[in-house]
Amino acid sequence: MAEFSLIDRYFKTAASAQVDLGIGDDSAIVSPPVGEQLVICTDTLVAGRHFPLSTSAHAIGWKSVAVNLSDLAAMGATPHSILLALSLPQVDDAWLEGFSQGLFDCCAPYNVQLIGGDTTQSPHLTISVTALGWIPTAQGITRSGAQVGDYVVVSGQIGDAAFALQHLGHPLQQRLDYPTPRCELGQSLRGLASSMIDISDGLAQDLGHILKASGVGATLSLDQLPLDPALQVLAPEQRWQYALAGGDDYELCFTLSKDNYQRLCQLNPTTPFTIIGSIQAEFGLRLEYQGQPQSLPLSGYQHFA
Repeated sequence: MAEFSLIDRYFKTAASAQVDLGIGDDSAIVSPPVGEQLVICTDTLVAGRHFPLSTSAHAIGWKSVAVNLSDLAAMGATPHSILLALSLPQVDDAWLEGFSQGLFDCCAPYNVQLIGGDTTQSPHLTISVTALGWIPTAQGITRSGAQVGDYVVVSGQIGDAAFALQHLGHPLQQRLDYPTPRCELGQSLRGLASSMIDISDGLAQDLGHILKASGVGATLSLDQLPLDPALQVLAPEQRWQYALAGGDDYELCFTLSKDNYQRLCQLNPTTPFTIIGSIQAEFGLRLEYQGQPQSLPLSGYQHFA
């Protein structure tokens, strides 16, 4: 199948009112809303590296979008559109049908449109998605604003995906294959969160990026980590490793003051969230369990291991 026939068959959709010119030309054209800034991110998924080779095509399509929308959520942005660069070992109609459906199924709840990209042949299946979103001017939430005394908060549950990767076929595999980008929560945190990041490489490593950018430290209470019952029955160090170093959760980790935490609670967002610690002046990450200091070797996901 020729490249443009493949695009027309599986990926071309009619441009929406939000897009001036979509798929079918050399570039897409989008008009930025008045008073908003453009937020852009890119993630690449490689077969066998970022997802098991047995992963369904539909799940790969979903996840390739979800991980990018999660990055937009971590900035407080509203998703708008995506670009797709797809490298395929061969043209497999059944796989492309499932992949494209998964991609569009993830886009639909967030009114996101595929507006362009590229396809090519390669020995390895590689998917790169670039996501675009909008945020009111000067309201983007960065990693560098955490303040001493802030709460450290996470959304949802953590450790599910890492556990599922080691227990394929377990019900928690749904969390590995179909992560939920926390876009609504991210947008509700504009003006409330002092810093934020999405948890892709493990809570400890990703929170460490906030601490470094903000020049602060943190203490986490291990007994407050929001864990699935499947993790709660494990030995303490094992469940903590999944939660702190496993990665692939795509939950949000954010900091905010006590007053802003109360304001967030009043907004009653649909995504659950949990206070797991606090920001301290002394740099570094400290762990406690039932009030007692804990020492754990934590590395997080390494992209060039």
